[in-house]
Formats: sequence, structure tokens, C-alpha cells
Amino acid sequence: MADMLTLDAFEEASEKVREVTQKTELVESPHFSQATGNRVYLKPENMQRTGAYKVRGAYYKISTLTPEELGRGIITASAGNHAQGVAFAATRAGAKSVVVMPTTTPLIKVERTKGYGAEVILHGDVYDEACEHAMRLAEERGYTFIHPFNDPIVSTGQGTIAMEIVQELPLVDTILVPVGGGGLACGVATFAKLYNPKIRVIGVEPAGAPSLTAALEAGHPVKIPAANTIADGTAVLEVGDKVFPYLQQNLDDVICIPDDELIVAFLDMVENHKMIVENSGLLTVAALKHLPAENRRIVSILSGGNMDVITMSSVVQHGLIQRDRIFTVSVLLPDRPGMLVRVANAIAEQNGNVIKLEHNQFVSTNRNAAVELRVTIEAYGTAHKEQIIEALRAAGFEPQLSQTML
Repeated sequence: MADMLTLDAFEEASEKVREVTQKTELVESPHFSQATGNRVYLKPENMQRTGAYKVRGAYYKISTLTPEELGRGIITASAGNHAQGVAFAATRAGAKSVVVMPTTTPLIKVERTKGYGAEVILHGDVYDEACEHAMRLAEERGYTFIHPFNDPIVSTGQGTIAMEIVQELPLVDTILVPVGGGGLACGVATFAKLYNPKIRVIGVEPAGAPSLTAALEAGHPVKIPAANTIADGTAVLEVGDKVFPYLQQNLDDVICIPDDELIVAFLDMVENHKMIVENSGLLTVAALKHLPAENRRIVSILSGGNMDVITMSSVVQHGLIQRDRIFTVSVLLPDRPGMLVRVANAIAEQNGNVIKLEHNQFVSTNRNAAVELRVTIEAYGTAHKEQIIEALRAAGFEPQLSQTML
């Protein structure tokens, strides 16, 4: 097993996946470079065919199957991106494909997987439960099972990303790679170290599903109690035992990112690069601020962009609230004509934009003493928010920050 991921294997995989992959050339990011003190480049696999890097490993793996293995039909388990890669590659190879997905998988990933020709079965709350069901079906029905990450051949296909990075940016210092089950990180880190041991490769995983961190601490893969994160593509309870030795040997560090930082990263990508990147793909973007400012050439791999509109809407709203672009204040005022106008004028004079008003006359038994006005306001950011609050105080009110609900 130790010599499966070789430079020759990566070269063969690169030639093969070139048949179906789209070019995802590096995008230099002036915004993130200025914000972090490093020279930041993005590897936009969110623009890849099927919307994620997973088509690389799936296509390469299926290209190595025998006619007999293809003829039995292919089954896999996936939180979405590997599902689409397998469905696409299997259909192209003329094979039947079945994909087991967690019941929590975003609708867009389910529908697109079906659109590529797969039969989709929803089972379990997390990837691991879906995988167990897929393996049972493979045994019962004779399907050829393709693991989404715990397979060195699949990882070799994913590692072609690193080949493209060094071809475009030969002097790259650091590569940031998302980690769920470890297949992508295995391929990227192994190739990078074979090509140039001085390249630092840092794995980035969600704080709510730190399966690699747990494995590294234990010295072997362990099953964490739960995976609770908005980064659904990396919500894996246990890293693959076949790829773990490569991760142990070739990763220089691992960073864990809380969900709140992914929300901010989403807004950064939309506003500064006009790109939709799913939460798992944003792990490497959020990780940029965890690195020292050393003017190094850093590549963040954006692993995918398959995000449903409802999730997108929720992330945008929470991001605006986190950045003080939207906030809610509560003020008490006498129930007399003209008081609401005073509040509105104070906000308008600071160029605040009122987007919601709630007037509660029953906050006190004495309405003449006080009624409550809750105002949700759009601002430019924290400094502008403070200006508006000070203006309300200057107008004779004592605003209290309230939980913002849109």
C-alpha cells in the first residue's frame, strides 16, 4: 500500500482526468492577500465539472475498473459531491450507479446526482450511516463499491489538484486543503511532498467534526461522538484508515474552524470574488487568518460550490448580522404622537436604513409611561452601527441591543 501513491501514478491520473475536468486556474486574491499579509491564491474547484473536485477521484477510479466490475453496477455513499462525480463517471462508462446519501443532504446535491443518472437512496443522518448502508447493499446485490475517500486510487485522482497548483505556481509555499474523510488531503499532501518536501500542506477541518485531529492525537483513526457542523461535505465521524498513514506522514499541521468563521468567509467570497463556495470549501478561506503574516505564497483549495439556495440565504443573513450590517435595537418611549418620528429621524440622519419595525403597546400596564419599539436596521458595519446607537441616545432614548430575527 505504501508505494501506491507515486509520481508515476499521479501523472497517469492527471492524463486520465484531463478527459473530463475543466481548467480551474489559480485566482490571485488581492483582498485576502491584503487582509492576511500573505500572497493568497484560490484554486476554484467550485467551478469544476459537477461543481466539486470529487469528479477527479471518481473518474480515475472508475477508469481502473474491469468490465466485470462495471457490469455489476457501482454503488457509493456520499454527502453530495462524490455522489455527483460517481454518477457522472459511471454514466460516461455505461455503468449503472446507486448512491446512498444522508437524509440531511442539501436538495441541490440530491437532484443533481439524479440528473447525472444515478439512483439515489436517502439513509441515515450523517455520511457514516449512509456508508454502512451502501456497503450492506453492495454485499447483498453484488454492486462494486467505491469509497469516497478511503481509497488510495481515489486519492490519487484528487491529488491531481496539487499537480496543477505546482505547474501554475512552482514556488508555492503553503497549500490549505479541506479535510473530511481525508481522501483529498491524502492526495494533495502526498503529491506535494513527493514533488517538493518544502511545501507546507495544512489540513483544515470543521471544529464540529474534528475526526482528523482526534485520529492524530490517538495515533490511529477513531470515531468521534458526533459531527455537528454546517460544513456538511466534511461532516465525517472517522477518517479513512487506508489514507490516514499518508496524512500522518505528509500533513504539516491541522487547523479547526468554527462554523461562525465559515459564515463570514462566505460573505467575503461573494462580495470580493463573486463566487459561490459551499461551507466545506470555505474551510481553507477561513483558515487564512490563522496563519502568520509572512508574505508567503499560499493556495486555498475551494473544494466545491454545490450549495442550495435556502442554505445560502441563511448563511447570508447570519453573516450580515455577525458583521453588524444588520442589527436590532429596542427602545422604550411614551405612547404619544411624534415619538416614532423622533426615532426614525435619528436613524435617518445617520443614513441608517430601517428594514423592520415592531411596536408593542403591552410591554407596560402604563402605556403613557412606556411602549416598546423594536427596530431592525441596515448599516455599513460596526462603526456605523455605533453611530446610529449614539444618535438614538442623543435624541433622548436608551437603545438596547436585541436578538435580530429576519
